[in-house]
Amino acid sequence: MKKKGKLVDIHTREIYPAEISIVNGIINRIQRINESLDVYIVPGFIDSHVHIESSMVTPGSFAVAAVSRGTTGVVSDPHEIANVLGIEGVKFMIDDAKKVPLRFFFGAPSCVPATSFETAGGVISPLNLEELLAMEEIKYLSEMMNFPGVVFDDAEVLGKLKIAAKYNKPVDGHAPALRGDHLKKYISAGITTDHECTSLDEALEKISFGMKILIREGSAARNLDALKLLLKMHPGKVMLCTDDIHPEMLAERHINKIVSHLINDGFDIFDTIRSCTINPALHYNLETGLLKPGDPADFLITENLCSMDIKETWINGKKVYGSGTVNFEYH
Repeated sequence: MKKKGKLVDIHTREIYPAEISIVNGIINRIQRINESLDVYIVPGFIDSHVHIESSMVTPGSFAVAAVSRGTTGVVSDPHEIANVLGIEGVKFMIDDAKKVPLRFFFGAPSCVPATSFETAGGVISPLNLEELLAMEEIKYLSEMMNFPGVVFDDAEVLGKLKIAAKYNKPVDGHAPALRGDHLKKYISAGITTDHECTSLDEALEKISFGMKILIREGSAARNLDALKLLLKMHPGKVMLCTDDIHPEMLAERHINKIVSHLINDGFDIFDTIRSCTINPALHYNLETGLLKPGDPADFLITENLCSMDIKETWINGKKVYGSGTVNFEYH
């Protein structure tokens, strides 16, 4: 199977007419051609941090909505369902996600319950955490919200971080307004990201100590305008995410419109797209396509990079969305 379009090549930082050859769901060859083409081929977008439960739907139903926005993968923290159902809730999310082609990359919730005052009923014990982190479907330890526990050497918290290190899986952070020596200690414990920054100054300090910053633009928090200059200053250290996206927003847009906003604001096309493709794929070691030979054929097709309205979405060489229709069933 072959597909033609103006390829947005995030590896060579070029846009050129190309023909993609796909064999058994894998990109076999990308050939430059001399044709005038009307559409762009762009790597599929990855939401680098999202709680599917905030969308008030199952993973499968989330996928039905998200593929129409050019989303091919999500880094999902099932913290909220774990708060109620514990490890069985996480396993439900994993099993349900397997029913659809969207690529779900789940984390193991690190703080369930988040505090001793919670009464939702769910608990993820260190034993549960070890079971989850040993699973192939679990790609990382989800946001370590108990930053005081890290800073002040809580034995259980440090034990959880050691389990993640044992399985060589990255650890997401959650450290709003943490600065200075306490921040350094938090990062030195092996915590690699933060999505809680609300000011450029805070984000730059965290980057200077070795963190990567996830810029949120969802329903509960919107930090894009405050942090977008990071894309000019540290393009390799930035990812895009929604964190929480409510159903009415998902019905209208996803990562595609964050990308559109940045491109229309004059930000570099390649750095912008890199922040929701290459950067999360490398950081979380994701099995996803990045539009190069040998990769799974995960990409989107749009007629306009500035609007980033999605014409088609492809995952594993199959058109999962096109002509306004989702091409898979979910029950």
